[in-house]
Amino acid sequence: MFVVAGRVLPMQWAALLSVTFATLVCIRILDPGWRIGFFVNPLREFPLGVAFAILLIGSCDLVLMLVAHVRHTRNDGLPWLELATVFLPAAFHEELAFRGYLFQKLRAWNRIAGFAFSSLLFAMLHLRNHAITIVAIANIALAGILLALAYERYERLWFPIGIHLTWNLLSGPILGYPVSGFVSHSTLLTTTLGRGPSWITGGAFGIEGSVVITIAEIVGIFALQSQAARQGGKRRETS
Repeated sequence: MFVVAGRVLPMQWAALLSVTFATLVCIRILDPGWRIGFFVNPLREFPLGVAFAILLIGSCDLVLMLVAHVRHTRNDGLPWLELATVFLPAAFHEELAFRGYLFQKLRAWNRIAGFAFSSLLFAMLHLRNHAITIVAIANIALAGILLALAYERYERLWFPIGIHLTWNLLSGPILGYPVSGFVSHSTLLTTTLGRGPSWITGGAFGIEGSVVITIAEIVGIFALQSQAARQGGKRRETS
């Protein structure tokens, strides 16, 4: 842990370096030739992930503004130091850790086991977060499934990285919600929660604690799974 502007922040860059080193050991020494889907050109899949996350978070924010009277007002600006020390490395190291080598090997052995293990472990990582709720835990597990399907779409990591990074940046530093209980030092907009219980508004955990996100994630999972099923059918037809 280290302190920035009087606040204790996780050593996300240290975590990213550690996960990257472990991944390199696995794919270069223990399992040479395994293509993890990270060290490739990101120019196509990353923007798609950005757009996908904007669609999900943007639609959920709009629903909360309509049904729970959530309001956004101008705030003091983006937290540039936190963007560099927390949000950017966190998205990369979590995707390498949870959709990287171990998940990919489990998925190759048994798809259901790979999805279940990575999503449950992803949810467990957040159990000690501030203001965690049952709805929030379920949403994080669903996010793990959605991100695993996003990896599966191209069998590369840039699509889920784009989703993960944009999801966190848009909901936290831009719109002003807490991100999994973490409150940014400054935000572009500030969010005022309207009426309604925390399972609707998300409460102190942020928009990820809302059932509106639950619905959006289920829709996103259905869309990605349907696409995967169509791709599988096309492969069988051409084989």
